[in-house]
Amino acid sequence: MSMKPEVSVIIPAYNTEAYLAKAIESALGQTLENIEVIVVDDASTDKTLEVAKSFNDKRLKVLANEKNLGAAEARNRALRVAKGKWIAVLDSDDWYAPERLEKLLAIAYSNNADMVADDINYIIDGEATPWSTLITQSGEDIREICQIDIIRFVSTDVYGQRGLHLGLSKPLLKLDFLNKHGIEYDPSLRMGQDFWLYIKCLMNGASYFLVPEAYYFYRSRPGSLIKQSQVERLNQSLRATQNFIQQEAVKNKPDLLRAMSYNLAIYQKGKAYYCVVEPLKQKKILTAFIKSIQHPYFFVVFINRLPMIIIRRFKYYILRDRLALEMGR
Repeated sequence: MSMKPEVSVIIPAYNTEAYLAKAIESALGQTLENIEVIVVDDASTDKTLEVAKSFNDKRLKVLANEKNLGAAEARNRALRVAKGKWIAVLDSDDWYAPERLEKLLAIAYSNNADMVADDINYIIDGEATPWSTLITQSGEDIREICQIDIIRFVSTDVYGQRGLHLGLSKPLLKLDFLNKHGIEYDPSLRMGQDFWLYIKCLMNGASYFLVPEAYYFYRSRPGSLIKQSQVERLNQSLRATQNFIQQEAVKNKPDLLRAMSYNLAIYQKGKAYYCVVEPLKQKKILTAFIKSIQHPYFFVVFINRLPMIIIRRFKYYILRDRLALEMGR
């Protein structure tokens, strides 16, 4: 590649040998050809690294971590060697529509943006077509490109509640902006790293635009991080939120502090609930009983959630509706 790439696509990969090829193919097959693709294998124990190295394209770089460091540090490693003007993140079990980068890049330049995100197609592993999109599930009516400020970003991404949840988005990110402000992913977070990186960008004045068209395909599958322990996820979110609201820059923004404090309370309630639910699912009845005494708010959350739990279970087990459980996550 003789010129500087417009976009560096970074793909952290861990034990996704069955999915990685599709992710890489979707990146290399973009209508925007002046790109580089950086795959970071995070010490996979399957054939993920072999799959990555099987491609013969000069635009592809494959890096291999000697030990598992987590998706955040894998992404940081790619960021440090990226040469593109823009960064595009792609999870190794997801994929892009062919025109995604070309479309988003044009919007980025026309709006002088630092971040440009599209809607996301939700698709269940093994299905041929998406069952919904991020914007559709949010309940918001977004039909035109709109700018997202930090208050809207935080207040519409509340754990367990309907909203935009733009922490799930995968925007194009201007590399110069990230470097100027020293922004990287937080390696202490094994889950939810995107949300906090975007918060750092917005706190530093990034202009974030949302496009209503969906060019990103988000695969829901067994074993993905999103399906793992909710207690651990909530513990990490609690720590990150508590650290964030202690910053003077946040304390000086009453609306932001109010929104983040609300999120903190929701995380605490969610933790009380899942501290009991997770051992119940594992049939650890005594542990669940002890946790319910330690976290009595569980009963309040459970009663509030009970009608929806019954409806989802009825749809799934009686009507065999696979989407019922996905929509309740």
